[in-house]
Amino acid sequence: MFSCTSSESIDHGGARGCLCHRPEIQTLTRRINADLTRRGFVAGAAASIASLGLPRRAKAQTPAAPPRPIVFTNFLLFDGKSSALREGLRLLIDGGRIISVAAGSPAAPEGARTIDCGGRVVMPGLIDAHWHSVFAALPVSSLFAADVGYIFLAASAEAERTLMRGFTTVRDLGGPSFPLKQAIDEGIVRGPRIYPCGAMITTTGGHGDLRPLLDIPRSPGGPLSSIEQSGGAMIADSADEVRLRVREQLLQGASQIKLVGGGGVSSPRTALDMTTFSEPELRAGVESAGDWNTYVAVHAYAPATVQRAIAAGARCIEHAHLMDEATAQLMADKDIWLSIQPFLSDEDTGVLTGQSRINQLQVFAGTDTAYALAKTHKIKTAFGSDLLFSSQKTATENQRSR
Repeated sequence: MFSCTSSESIDHGGARGCLCHRPEIQTLTRRINADLTRRGFVAGAAASIASLGLPRRAKAQTPAAPPRPIVFTNFLLFDGKSSALREGLRLLIDGGRIISVAAGSPAAPEGARTIDCGGRVVMPGLIDAHWHSVFAALPVSSLFAADVGYIFLAASAEAERTLMRGFTTVRDLGGPSFPLKQAIDEGIVRGPRIYPCGAMITTTGGHGDLRPLLDIPRSPGGPLSSIEQSGGAMIADSADEVRLRVREQLLQGASQIKLVGGGGVSSPRTALDMTTFSEPELRAGVESAGDWNTYVAVHAYAPATVQRAIAAGARCIEHAHLMDEATAQLMADKDIWLSIQPFLSDEDTGVLTGQSRINQLQVFAGTDTAYALAKTHKIKTAFGSDLLFSSQKTATENQRSR
């Protein structure tokens, strides 16, 4: 173990003495010991270290040579547009980007590496339009009890597995994914491109309000609950609170906003046909997001909930498994996006209990109808998996989606 040396013996030139007494280290300690939330600790510590300008002792490194261009040959291409797989093509990758897909045998760049794909299928990266980067792989018991560092390490590992399964982009629909997105963007960890919502914004008693009953009653403007401090969800019970919570997520880097309009499967104290936010409250969120040139996606299953969200100006509906003909027609008329999940049986989600089981069975029963309505009315539809709390399920469902 290290021993602490008195500050009188310190040579501030750095030659000897205990580092813990150096002024910059003491400043760092005071900042870290400040009232930082669990969510803000990593960001706060990093900002403190950067502001101090502490010297680094690192070995000189030779700049890495740029990667060689890669030419893929002998493959079948699924491009998402053609009615059949295309063949007889050469695919050129340079600097991590697709440069060309050309017919015939054009000359490869000097020094390029050629990979014979052996007749396998090549396709563009997949997009999951409803993903939860931090909540996907760990059981709910770990998310509530584990240290935040462990949770983010697990999320990082799952992000790399998601990328290796072919998903190069995800839209994160709720959770504290900002640090993970930053780490991926900066090349610290591997994972898909993340478009984050930040915390889902819900009402008292709405889907995502997983507070213990000891936290009730809630006082507007009072201290945040533990789930709010974690960045998983934020509770708003007025139009002004909605504006505040929306702006907080945008400030942190949200690319779009998620408002919870009704009940949900994984919230055992809610029913799918309940509606939470009023139309003026939803409109406050839509307007605040619009001021930042982005949009609101609303979690909604029942027709009345979906229709209220559309009336308030939402541009995307998440789920809508219980929608009816009139709701589908309205979505088509208003050019609303539908982000829906192909949940058909326990094989897709696992078996739940209590009210969550009742909600789950309603989703299963409505899936075929919702997809049929979307097809009949030519609604713009995005694929999302919305898988939670199981690394086994994420791997299985992602593979099936391919």
